[in-house]
Amino acid sequence: MARIGAFEELVLLAAGGLAGEGYGVTIQADLERKTGDPISLGAVYATLDRLERKGLVRSRMGPATAERGGRRKRVYQVTSHGVAAVRTMQRIRARLGCPTLHPARA
Repeated sequence: MARIGAFEELVLLAAGGLAGEGYGVTIQADLERKTGDPISLGAVYATLDRLERKGLVRSRMGPATAERGGRRKRVYQVTSHGVAAVRTMQRIRARLGCPTLHPARA
């Protein structure tokens, strides 16, 4: 089972939420909208590439579109291994969680 980092988990969740029709820009926009943080498109593409090498997402070329000047876009779908990786991280977080986190005292 491949371990995933926090940002990899977020990208998997965003891609999964786009039902196999997410591509770099839509995944980035979804992450920015839902986290409220600026997200680098380069970081999204680097993470998608790493997740694909791990077998957690698969990609395919979508159809050419007029709004993209006739170019095709690469769309991503979360694999069953990707779903399992996210569920594993959720279980780990649940086991580690505590009702209230207390900040360290200075």
